[in-house]
Amino acid sequence: MKKALFTLIALTSCLLFAQAQEYKVITTVESIVPGGLGRSRIIENKTEVDAEDFTTERTDGKTSDQRSVRRRDAKVDEFSETKLLNFYSLVGINFQNIASNDALVSSRINQLVAEGWELAFVTSGVESSAGGDDTEGIFITRYIFKRQ
Repeated sequence: MKKALFTLIALTSCLLFAQAQEYKVITTVESIVPGGLGRSRIIENKTEVDAEDFTTERTDGKTSDQRSVRRRDAKVDEFSETKLLNFYSLVGINFQNIASNDALVSSRINQLVAEGWELAFVTSGVESSAGGDDTEGIFITRYIFKRQ
């Protein structure tokens, strides 16, 4: 009986102190366009969205209700954007711009950590045609934070 009572108390304590985690994503888009013609930003969503509102189910592998979901309804209107510098200047790669972007991204990360967020994951990628005359592209990084 004592073991059962102890187990019940332990389970109740776990349930009372269990906390859900919340996640936040910020994205940096850094332009790989020479001459300062690109647009580089830190983007952060400020709108609550429920993915279920844009999710449909397929029951036979073919039939879909995706036409009932409109892309324009998935767009958020409230987000913040912090201006970043482009990777390239007229003469090539600009290391001062990269260092400046690092300072801005670090500042935002430090602000989020001070608000109780913990950096959980970082993922990045490059989009570019990579052809012989390739002068365009973006370097995108997603920072995924979590907190209890």
